[in-house]
Amino acid sequence: MGNLFGKKKQTRVTEQDKAVLQLKQQRDKLRQYQKRINLQLEKERLLAKQLLKNGKKEKALLLLKKKRYQDQLLDKTENQIGNLERMVQDLEFAQIETKVIQGLKVGNECLKKMHEVMSVEEVERIMDETQDAIEYQRQIDDMLAGSFSQEDEDAVLAELEAITQGDVELPEVPEDELPDVPEAAEEKPERDRPRKKQEREMLAV
Repeated sequence: MGNLFGKKKQTRVTEQDKAVLQLKQQRDKLRQYQKRINLQLEKERLLAKQLLKNGKKEKALLLLKKKRYQDQLLDKTENQIGNLERMVQDLEFAQIETKVIQGLKVGNECLKKMHEVMSVEEVERIMDETQDAIEYQRQIDDMLAGSFSQEDEDAVLAELEAITQGDVELPEVPEDELPDVPEAAEEKPERDRPRKKQEREMLAV
């Protein structure tokens, strides 16, 4: 069943990806440490205030010195977090630059292959042939537009007329009117047909 649907393509994890992941983990740990120290400092500040109320000034002063030292650690932690974030950004940007360079490399290889298929000389030859064809067509257009004489125009029109009529010459229609035929003369052949038939039968006997 698994072969029918194929295997999922595994994503390749590079060394840069691992480095970015480790830097982000370190940054997150520092932030957790920073949050924990801030909570502790707040508690110590309240405790020092309570000690002062109870008259224990020396203990309160010692606690405030400890708090001051932890404040300095927080500042260093903040700087380290900033450095880690900048390094993460630099690595991620370097990955993007690497992909761009790889894309440019593939594009250059494709262009080289295209240039091998069609050289500059081939392009120039095609352009020259195209220009010659355009010039030839222009000359034909000029001849058709106004270089024909009236005799040439008449010959072309006559040939067009002959092609249109299929080269068939029709007889000329007589100009004289046909004589009128009387109605009696038109009906006579119909009446004479039985008589002529009888005559032919008698002759046959």
